[in-house]
Amino acid sequence: MSETKRILYSFPLSGHSHRAELALSLMGLEFENRVVDLGTGEHKSDWFLELNPEGKVPVLLDGEDVIYESTAILAYLAAKYDADNKWIPASAAGKALVERFFAQASGPLASGPARARLIQLFGANFDEEESITNAHAYLAGLEANLDGRDFLVGDAITFADVALYSYVARAPEGFVSLEPYPNIRGWLARIEAQEGFVEIPHTEVSAAA
Repeated sequence: MSETKRILYSFPLSGHSHRAELALSLMGLEFENRVVDLGTGEHKSDWFLELNPEGKVPVLLDGEDVIYESTAILAYLAAKYDADNKWIPASAAGKALVERFFAQASGPLASGPARARLIQLFGANFDEEESITNAHAYLAGLEANLDGRDFLVGDAITFADVALYSYVARAPEGFVSLEPYPNIRGWLARIEAQEGFVEIPHTEVSAAA
């Protein structure tokens, strides 16, 4: 029986894309990472809109399954391939905790660190001061959550950590320093030490003094 063809349609600097790429890599799943050229509008082309009518990356093609939205991809991968419940716990309470961090990824993480980075990298039309303020408010809460903990849920890495990693790790590209947050910096290092870890590309943007 041939292995399912698995393609991730992504963009290298997208934290959402990296979230899905990191999950696939940490799980040890083989996949083709196919870059969608956002600069030329490839994400709005007819062939891509057939995959995702919203015209956004990432999109995962897994055999006949087409999944978009990065945290939905994580939930899908856990449901289909995580027989040991390593990435999303089996317990109701554990699942709820992971879902809480998925919600943060789409909420305060997006309106803080991710938005501040979008302004610097892509000239996004958001208020820079407000975005940086939001980012530090979010990171202060995450720092407190990690006090005395190695990971966000339980004693080992889960998809809760994966959901937040990319935009937190690249927060300095939005002029949001991580220096005030030693717990976060330790947490990032522990994720980066995992077998299968893949890095999101750096840019030339440097954090403000």
